[in-house]
Amino acid sequence: MVKTKTIFSCQSCGYQSAKWLGRCPDCSTWSSFVEEAFVESKVSAQAAYASSNSSLNAEPVLLKDVGNSDDIHLKTRISELDRVLGSGIVRGGVILLGGDPGIGKSTLSLQIAHQLAISGVTILYVGAEESLRQTSLRAQRLGVLDSARIYIVNQTDVSLIMEYIKKIKPEVVVIDSIQVIFNPDIASGPGSVGQVRECAHLLTRVAKTCGISMLLIGHVTKEGAIAGPRVLEHIVDTVLYFEGERNSSYRILRAVKNRFGSTNEIGVFQMGKHGLEEVENPSEFFLAERPMRTAGSIVSSVLEGSRPLLLEIQALVARSSFGYPTRRAEGFDYNRLNLIIAVLEKRLGLHLENEDIFINAAGGVRVDDPSCDLAVALAIASSFKEKAAKKDIVVMGEVGLASEVRSVTQAALRINEAAKLGFRQCIMPKNNVDSHPVSGIELIPVSTIQEALEVMFE
Repeated sequence: MVKTKTIFSCQSCGYQSAKWLGRCPDCSTWSSFVEEAFVESKVSAQAAYASSNSSLNAEPVLLKDVGNSDDIHLKTRISELDRVLGSGIVRGGVILLGGDPGIGKSTLSLQIAHQLAISGVTILYVGAEESLRQTSLRAQRLGVLDSARIYIVNQTDVSLIMEYIKKIKPEVVVIDSIQVIFNPDIASGPGSVGQVRECAHLLTRVAKTCGISMLLIGHVTKEGAIAGPRVLEHIVDTVLYFEGERNSSYRILRAVKNRFGSTNEIGVFQMGKHGLEEVENPSEFFLAERPMRTAGSIVSSVLEGSRPLLLEIQALVARSSFGYPTRRAEGFDYNRLNLIIAVLEKRLGLHLENEDIFINAAGGVRVDDPSCDLAVALAIASSFKEKAAKKDIVVMGEVGLASEVRSVTQAALRINEAAKLGFRQCIMPKNNVDSHPVSGIELIPVSTIQEALEVMFE
């Protein structure tokens, strides 16, 4: 006789309780508990697979006896992706790829499978949301239909997927997507907290014990977070987000968690008729549509991991029609914006208390580097005074509360990137001028925002 057990799970964080709670004690979310029924079967999908796979029942060994292998990484031959991941896909690693609908998650996954197959890697592509015909049509459009090492299957039952893994013995498994995969031992429907968590746990355990790399595609909620419990991001090794505007052909791949590499790197792609194409010079792309001689437009040099990028910082300052002025920031920290506005009002005497201020990092990039502070301050002053900045000048520097311009890291890399794109002047912190000189660009040291303003608009 089959027995069921009822529990209540928080849809926000995955916290479980034996009874319904109005407020989650873990994440403090109200009315987030849903009822889930688990089937207490004699043999679960995980137990059935473990009994037929001896690697899941391995005995403990000494750490010094574990050998190190030089081929621990699988190169995808997509340099932008390898940059974000670190050195490629780690054998036995689990990657979670999230993004808005239609952003290109399935396209990128199929291109990854194709590049790995060229290198002799066996791939199992589980198209849980699409039929085999639909996957074949996408592969034909991308020009990867002739891959001889890619196995595809349309399946949502995780127990059957385990059987396919046992039979084919692939090196990489792609699950598209984890939200529709279900475990028959759990009575709740696919996409529920229990289903997503348990299926992710099972797939991750198989990946770790069998040395199989897993790529899980996840849906994104309206708030921009990966759908399902937050614990899903703690289960996997790497979390990648695919960002970009729906009306733009450019996409940005960013790692928000990476156990095997940095989380500061980004990859830039362009969506074409043959799939995603790498953007070799992102700085040139971000500045392609920059207006010349326009007030409120300043170019800054920021650092994303080991890659310097030139970005256009745009500011719009307009008289407020209401009693409380509006402050908005796209791609820049809102609290940091308020700090810079306060410095401009207190130290430079700019009357911004009745002005609406909007800041935008053009190109859809989110800037976390404090070296962009000076560019934001100059862009606000430029828009407020209706004075355009010089054409071939780039700005970098962190702003302090006393309006001082503080030094930045890796100044030589930033200056070299600016020189490559034809910029002839660089406003930078005084303490960074002692760095290695770069031919073709004039370095202008400043100590305060006031000095930078005098140089920018002379």
